[in-house]
Amino acid sequence: MSVSVRVPTILRTYTKDEADVTAEGGTVQDVLADLEAKYPGIRARIVDDSGKIRRFVNVYVGDEDVRFAQGLQTPTASGAQVSIIPAVAGGC
Repeated sequence: MSVSVRVPTILRTYTKDEADVTAEGGTVQDVLADLEAKYPGIRARIVDDSGKIRRFVNVYVGDEDVRFAQGLQTPTASGAQVSIIPAVAGGC
């Protein structure tokens, strides 16, 4: 299933500055594997060594944070929008 993936600025060095890329997969895990095949190194910036989404990265399918769904097993329907969003912190 083909999905659209929104890539944050910090990861666009992997996608040749493309903000939106297409990936295949029936789950978030499959989509990330396809992204890795097309853009080597990108998966390691999203998923840690234990296979979990990094603490300061959020992944959404549509408007749903996958951490509150099925994690990497969250289904991705054909045409879905997957967004990778790095956490932003700051303060005064």
